[in-house]
Amino acid sequence: MNYQDTVNWMFKQLPMYQNQGKIAFKKDLSNSLLLAEQLNNPQCNFKSIHVAGTNGKGSTSHMLASILQEAGYKVGLYTSPHLKDFRERIKINGNQISKQFVIGFIKRNLSFFKAHSLSFFEMTVGMAFDYFSKQEVDIAIIEVGLGGRLDSTNIIVPEVSVITNIGFDHIQFLGNTYAAISKEKAGIIKPNIPVVIGETQNETKSVFMNISEANDAKIYFADQCVNQSYQTDLKGNYQKHNIKTAVQTIRVLSQRKFYISEDHIIEGLNNVVKNTQLKGRWQILQEHPKIICDTAHNKEGLSYTISQLLEEDYEKLHIVFGAVNDKDIDTILPLLPKNAIYYFCKPNVSRGLEAKELQSKFIENGFYGYSYNSTIMALTAAKEQATSKDLIYVGGSTFIVAEII
Repeated sequence: MNYQDTVNWMFKQLPMYQNQGKIAFKKDLSNSLLLAEQLNNPQCNFKSIHVAGTNGKGSTSHMLASILQEAGYKVGLYTSPHLKDFRERIKINGNQISKQFVIGFIKRNLSFFKAHSLSFFEMTVGMAFDYFSKQEVDIAIIEVGLGGRLDSTNIIVPEVSVITNIGFDHIQFLGNTYAAISKEKAGIIKPNIPVVIGETQNETKSVFMNISEANDAKIYFADQCVNQSYQTDLKGNYQKHNIKTAVQTIRVLSQRKFYISEDHIIEGLNNVVKNTQLKGRWQILQEHPKIICDTAHNKEGLSYTISQLLEEDYEKLHIVFGAVNDKDIDTILPLLPKNAIYYFCKPNVSRGLEAKELQSKFIENGFYGYSYNSTIMALTAAKEQATSKDLIYVGGSTFIVAEII
């Protein structure tokens, strides 16, 4: 198989939560541990930082990678999902994993994958760990895919554990209270390994403190520790929280025989896009009309994004919007402006919510807009309707953003 054949096989043959939802969610780490043993436990061959949270874990992971790159380290970065190419998930110093490694990894382990019915995510995590080990990275930033306790990445023993924040997302797996969700996220806390919590939340603070104490893990609340103001090339207002989380994590890491100067922090934060190739976070695609896209897709993430959107200068607001079918639309409707024109579309995945169904839900609640057969058609219609002084926002789902970048 060539690269495209290999990737197509991965998507078609193995369950993947992002496309299929609940059937891809595993209830234990047995497969991850089996694969790690099959690969001679590559996760033991490099140091790591483990990053969980409802929102901000991707941006925080990229900030950490950028800072460590500026400090001269060879840095692995594992994130999910990807926007355009599967290889975006696995990078070293901003460079994607090679097509040859992807092909070879699948070919070498194909019979094992089939014999144990590994999920897409389990297989991809194993690939990342194997790649980082073989490439001898100094440290790898490992982003949790879903939850924490039962996530396939949770077989590492990191230098620092990071939990950005807690919000309501994936409640069918993680629970429908802040306490329940925080317990799942706190599953990445390891004995004697320091943990950084990005945002102090009354509903979750005691949960994190109790679990940290039980593990003799020193705990830091970044928003209470970092008082200095930093800038970043990631322009979303919500990044102020992620900056503090990243900075405090670096400070803790510096206590564990890593040398990172204040200049490295400053340069790393100001060159995240250049160093890591991050896309889709308050990304301005063009001017006149201005088009902005953002991957925020739940209540907490969208609250920051929409607030910043309404601060923009424009005559008319056009919103290209799509969602997946297990998204609780009722929780995000109050956040969205009713004085905009909406262009509803379905993400091009099996979990995508039908555009007409989404349109009907919005119209019932006093919104105005049209449905389209694809994201590209929706964006094209918005461009045709917009004047040079208008603003077009594209979002609601990571998949919607991926289709227009």
